[in-house]
Amino acid sequence: MPIFDGKFTRRRVLQSGLVVGAGLAAPMVMRKRAWAETFRNDPGNNPNIVFGWNVPQTGPYADEGADELKAYQLAVKHLNGEGDGGLMNTMKPCSLKGNGVLGKKVTYVTGDTQTKSDAARASAKRMIEKDGVIMFSGGSSSGVAVAVQSLAQEMGVIFMCGLTHSNDTTGKDKKRYGFRHFFNAYMTGKALGPVLKEEMGTDRKAYHLTADYTWGWTQEESIKETTEAMGWKTVAAVRTPLGAGDFSQYITPVLNSGADVLILNHYGKDMVNSLTQAVQFGLKDKMVNGKKFEIIVPLFSRLMARGAGDAIKGILGTTNWNWSLQDEGSKAFVKSFGQEYGFPPSQAAQTCYVQALLYANACEMAGTFYPPEVIKALEDFQFDGMGNGPTLYRGADHQCFKQVLVVRGNENPSSQFDLLRVIKEVPASEVTYDPKIFGGELGPYKV
Repeated sequence: MPIFDGKFTRRRVLQSGLVVGAGLAAPMVMRKRAWAETFRNDPGNNPNIVFGWNVPQTGPYADEGADELKAYQLAVKHLNGEGDGGLMNTMKPCSLKGNGVLGKKVTYVTGDTQTKSDAARASAKRMIEKDGVIMFSGGSSSGVAVAVQSLAQEMGVIFMCGLTHSNDTTGKDKKRYGFRHFFNAYMTGKALGPVLKEEMGTDRKAYHLTADYTWGWTQEESIKETTEAMGWKTVAAVRTPLGAGDFSQYITPVLNSGADVLILNHYGKDMVNSLTQAVQFGLKDKMVNGKKFEIIVPLFSRLMARGAGDAIKGILGTTNWNWSLQDEGSKAFVKSFGQEYGFPPSQAAQTCYVQALLYANACEMAGTFYPPEVIKALEDFQFDGMGNGPTLYRGADHQCFKQVLVVRGNENPSSQFDLLRVIKEVPASEVTYDPKIFGGELGPYKV
């Protein structure tokens, strides 16, 4: 069943994730300051509001953080009526007017998560208590997302998650004050599984190297569930520390393990290093069990592909968005970002730009900055024109559902940016699941 009917109406979503009961939404009446309740960092009569961009400016995910910050800065320009408006021109429905948010100019502060949960939480706390942010966003680590999402719930300030792929973010650790625009590990398994079966068959032996934190754990779990269900055997699953740098001690045992597939549950510079070293060890050229040895990176991006160089060629994985998509929203964002910075955006940039606009749009829909009403405007919100096709923000767990892209490292890139080839656009209906499978409680609207 489609999650979007083209009429831009909001509909009730069952716990199973299926959409039913299409009908017109009640008219939104713009009632500035309609709710008398006080809330943290209420801008009141201040002509400005402050957003917080908490990104990894140092650490193993710093490349993603640099693109995230560029995207956030571009979003602020568009919200304030500068530039070409970007995705405000293609988003449907859209309540944004290009005059700030509810008539207030958007300003921002920045922080460095360092790809460390404690540092990210401290940075976010400073933004809330000292800088007075009304919303914050960013990050490229699920460990960071879970930590700061918990803080958001405690302090009553909405967190629009950046890059976070762990099932836990909108599963056992979900919070009412957090929303995710990224897909998750379970959805990667569902999207990637059929391609692996078609290309590599059902008789394979897999060896996992896994980043030792919440994202790696759930990525490994989801890929194992998918591959074992189609007949693969798991030879070993070895945890590796975040930011290890040298992965040779973990790759050497693979050579004599009997495995004919290496699955790298790594991200950022860790993925660049582990994949490069695996190729240097000759794994891509080996024959094992009468089969060509394969390497899989379940989640990767153009920025990681650039770092890995030739090692990424032919490697299968998934990604949240790619600048080669030809829908109107993707083309509009590529144009805006390219004009601003001189190169195409990454999935990190697109994800975070969209999060900024979605929060601002929800405030306009609700007619207030009061967090409980903004949250309600985001829950079960359906829209199109932002890339990846029709999109749902499911109210039951605050997980986003849209197309998932299966990609392959481009064997013959035409430029330094043409590093991923989209081989399958998996519709949202094929990766939708019952939110009950991951547990957790969203918590109250008012804290």
